[in-house]
Amino acid sequence: MPKQEKLSNPPKAYSDFVARFPKLGQAWDLLAEAGKEGPLDERTARLVKLAIAIGAQKEGAVHASVRKARAIGVTDAELEQVVALSAGTLGLPTAVAAHTWIKDV
Repeated sequence: MPKQEKLSNPPKAYSDFVARFPKLGQAWDLLAEAGKEGPLDERTARLVKLAIAIGAQKEGAVHASVRKARAIGVTDAELEQVVALSAGTLGLPTAVAAHTWIKDV
């Protein structure tokens, strides 16, 4: 099974999937590793990934982004600011949905 980030425990569905498809898990790990290259610090990168997940309206990705962000000390106020910033671009319904997804975690 591919190495997992130590920031949070992945959901069982993810673990089951990569156990069944280990090469896809390895590819996913390589994508994540490549995305870390660059000048952004980990905190900023986590907030950017949350914003992208909100914009793409990917509930599972929002959940994962929130778990990983909280694991490195990102506060609820910071997470909520990302939601508030999204409202102007994505609209109120999307921002409200994202807010509920953050509260799920």
